Amino acid sequence: MAGAASRLRSAGSEGERRPLPLPIRLLATLCAFLFMVAFAVVLARLTLQPSPASEALTYTNLRPGRSLQAYLDQPALRDAVRQIGGNILLGVPFGVLVPVVAPRTRGILRVLLLTAVVMLLVEFAQGSLVTGRAFDIDDVILNTGGALIGYLFLGRRLSRAVHARGPRGTRTGKKPSARRA
Repeated sequence: MAGAASRLRSAGSEGERRPLPLPIRLLATLCAFLFMVAFAVVLARLTLQPSPASEALTYTNLRPGRSLQAYLDQPALRDAVRQIGGNILLGVPFGVLVPVVAPRTRGILRVLLLTAVVMLLVEFAQGSLVTGRAFDIDDVILNTGGALIGYLFLGRRLSRAVHARGPRGTRTGKKPSARRA
């Protein structure tokens, strides 16, 4: 029995992820950062452009679900899919890029919290500074849901590939702890 346990331990250490070489990690992080900057520009253009023609149609929504219900009550399903799907897609890059750019934010709760805070700030800016735009809590919820999807499908794996943990669960560049097995 002791022989089987030692084989499992040694097989586990062989199966550990090895960190990528430093130049590749730096390049991947730089690319993720550049994509994040590009995404921020797109996000600003999509959400912070004035829309004077829709000023009479905008309303602030502080009650979760109210806008979602309004989208779903529209006669054209295409409009509901565009509104809901667009808000979800807007959050996906956060879930993919944030854990790569900032490895300390890796973890589902941290990514979701950071996304929610950023999207709340965007919505506050929309509601208070931009003509024809309003604050909508449902947008924040949908964007955060998109970040969750991005994180679960790609962000977590990408972050682990770029910022792999070294031996004994330590991060790359740090010395292993002196724990006993």
